[in-house]
Formats: sequence, C-alpha cells, structure tokens
Amino acid sequence: MLVVDVASASADVGATSSRLAKTARIAELLAGAEPGEVAIIVSWLSGELPQRQIGVGWAALKSLPAPATDPSLLVVAVDATFTEIGATSGPGSQGRRAALLADLFGAATDVEQTFLRRLLGDELRQGALLGVMADAVAKAAGVPAPAVRRAAMLGGHLPTVAAVALADGEGALAAFSLQVGRPVGPMLAQTASDVGDALTRLGGTAVFEAKLDGARVQIHRDGTDVSVYTRSLDDVTARLPEVVEATLALPVTSLVADGEAIALRPDNRPHRFQVTASRFGRSADIAAARATQPLSVFFFDVLHLDGVDLLDEPGEARAEALAAVVPDHQRVDRLVASSADDAQAFLERTLAAGHEGVMAKSLTAPYEAGRRGAGWLKVKPVHTLDLVVLAVEWGSGRRTGRLSNIHLGARDPAGGFVMLGKTFKGMTDKMLAWQTERFLGLADGPTDGYVVRVRPEQVVEIAFDGVQGSTRYPGGMALRFARVLRYRDDKRPDEADTLDTVRAFYERE
Repeated sequence: MLVVDVASASADVGATSSRLAKTARIAELLAGAEPGEVAIIVSWLSGELPQRQIGVGWAALKSLPAPATDPSLLVVAVDATFTEIGATSGPGSQGRRAALLADLFGAATDVEQTFLRRLLGDELRQGALLGVMADAVAKAAGVPAPAVRRAAMLGGHLPTVAAVALADGEGALAAFSLQVGRPVGPMLAQTASDVGDALTRLGGTAVFEAKLDGARVQIHRDGTDVSVYTRSLDDVTARLPEVVEATLALPVTSLVADGEAIALRPDNRPHRFQVTASRFGRSADIAAARATQPLSVFFFDVLHLDGVDLLDEPGEARAEALAAVVPDHQRVDRLVASSADDAQAFLERTLAAGHEGVMAKSLTAPYEAGRRGAGWLKVKPVHTLDLVVLAVEWGSGRRTGRLSNIHLGARDPAGGFVMLGKTFKGMTDKMLAWQTERFLGLADGPTDGYVVRVRPEQVVEIAFDGVQGSTRYPGGMALRFARVLRYRDDKRPDEADTLDTVRAFYERE
C-alpha cells in the first residue's frame, strides 16, 4: 500500500467529527492492506511508531526538501526506513539520520510530508483514539468489536491484535488472554471536578487513594522472574532494581500488579517528578543513580495473584487480595468514604504531603484494562496562569486551514516574554475559528509557514498540572499538561503573569 493512501485517510478522519465516519474510513483503509502492513498502519493512525522512538524530533523536521509530484512511498519501505534511522548510532550518525530523512521526505508528496512530519513530531491529532481504532479493526475484520477490545486490553497492543484479527478472524483473538510476563493495557481514569462530584458519579460511596506524583509501573512476577513495564508498556526492568527486589520480597509465586515508582526525600515527601523520571532514561547509570536517589514502589491494584486472574473481580475484592500480600507501607494510602467532608479532608492531607491529588474508585467496578473507565476518577487541584500568545501553528486534520497550537509566554520582569511551552488542548471549534482570525490580524511576519509569529498582545488563561524543569525553553521551565480555558480580552499583556510567578510554582513543587 502507498503511504499516500494512509495520509489521505488520516486527513479524511481528521476532517470529520463523526465517530461512525472515522470508523468507516479507517476500516476501508485496513480492508485494503496487506497482512504485513496492518500493524504498521494501525500504529501510525494511532499516532505512534511501531519503533516507539527513533531519535527524530521537531528540530530535524524544520527544513524539508520540496515535495515530490507523484506518490511512490510504500508503507513497509517507510517503516523499514524508520527502523534504520532508529538503529543509526556512533560517529557520523547525526548526518546519516539527516540523509535518510532527506531522502524520505524528498520522495514524499505534499500530503505525505504533512502526515509524516506530524507522525514523527508526535503531533498527529485526528481523533482516531483507541475506541475508534478498535471499532475500525472489528469492522474491517468482520468480528465483534468487544472481542477486539478485549484482546487489545489483554494483549496490550492493538496493532498486533489488528493484524491477527484481519488475518485469522475472531477465533484467533482468544489467544490474547492475561499472561504473566506480557504487559496489559492499563486502566485509566476520567476526571472529576471535586470529591463531591466523584462520590455522586460513583454511587455515593468510593475508595479514595493518594495520587502520587511518580511514574506508573505494571509489575509481573513469575517465580523468581520479575518484569516491570511503564504506562506505555515499555520494559524498564533493568532500570528499576528496587522495584524488582520489593516484588521478590512479597509472599507470592505469580503476580500482575499496578504500582507507582517514586523518588522520595528523607522526610518522605516526593522529589520533583523529573527526579523520578530520570531513573527511567536509557542512559542512566543505574548503580550511581540508585546510590544517590533510590526509588520506592507503592502498589495500588492487582490483576493476577498466584494463578488466579482478578481482572473481572470488583475493586474491593482486588484491594483485599492486594492487602493480603503487600504490607501497609508499600500500598498507597486509601480511605473508603461516603462523606464529601471526609473525602475532602483526605484530599487536603494528601496535597499537604506533596502529592498530586486523589483517585476516587468504585468498590464494585472490574479492572477495565486499556480503557478510561468510569469506575476510576482523578481529582486534582487546577492551577491557572494568564500568559501571552507568542506564535501559532497551522493545524492539520480537522484543523487544517486554522491556526491551532499556541506558543505560551510569561512576562519577563526585565522586559519581553519567555516561552513556557505550547498547547492546542481545550480549544473548541468556535475558539479555533476566532483565534485564526485574531492571530492572522496580529501576525508579525509571513503567515504561509508552519509557524506564524504574532505580536505579543493576546492574553490567554491556561490551566496546568504543574511546572517542570526544561532545557528546551529559555526560561528553563515548562508547563505540564497545559490547556486553554479562555482568552482574556479584559487583560493587557503587561498584566500577564510573570516568569517569577511561574518559578514560584516550580519551587513549591
């Protein structure tokens, strides 16, 4: 299959808000794919590479050759090029990667260049989320959608499930069952506005657990063999010896559990998230890092215990199973509450201890692997800043022809503005239309490039979860999970929040 077919389908999917239309278009594409292409296409349309990371970022994509006139790129060949780029290392590797990218983009048409640039830059936003992709795979393969979703949950990788479904049908999906040692798509949480909202949505009674600002891990033990996976199902066993040792110390033979790895200070308050995250890097000196900054692990759910699958058991039953084998000091703090006052007090104690917030969980819901289930709700305080828009990027997919991703700047008391990141999250269609007209009117230079620089006059209110250190931006900081709340036409740029205000958030964390 030609890459242009995938790129065109991606554009079509992004141009419609109809879930049924998205599903039908992807199914049509998959039905025409060869067996060896299915997993690649599903990965790409899900916004990720089969290779995960290949060392190509936006800096390498700034200067591209002119697009080709006629499409010639094949899906399998481009995937092989990505693999080659990712495997390139050693002296001269940067030049070699650049040459491979130049050859690739030189052979790509305009629509293919747009698609590949977005894919490699982790900016492919077309609304083809997991649920849509699973439904499209089911439609293309002619199998029930629940069978595909269940297989993807337990197999942990929808592209692999898709390839099997299209090649061998529904019967082959039964092979995807919970297996110790094979990572499972983690259950994710929806958001509640506060603890009262969480209690209402969970039927009046819920368990509240401390939401630690660490790194989520999925832990598998089979006898003396332990494997540790990240939320994205990457194997990080060798980088987390403390987690391995803590798991081996448990009185179990086989186990699949959810936990949080976190770096703690001597007073048991958490270090900045980046300290924990640094232990997950490929280049980390594990022995040295462990000596200077050890990790702790806290368990909060169990999916399998000593030969018994617990996925479909209610939350309280899984909690009891976990408590039977994991000591109190290695489990996250929890409180079963039906009173909003009690739940609020628990939230405030958790925040005072330096953690992110709380998770509110149903006592009766099963573990919905790979899904953002209604049985888990996260409650976190929302921080806001009034920042200034410094530039805007042209959108793709359904946002094609509109200015979308905004560059955010804080006011520098010494003069000017300092960029803290960028976001397109929280924007409605109405907002996109408004800001396109607004920022074209504020353009401070050409508007036909990918990034449109604008005069720093528009203030925007941004919600964010925290501030982290960053070498990418000149202020040395970046906002975590920034999203747009509203544009502030009632504020002037000189009334925007300063870099000192942002730094105060950073220091408090």
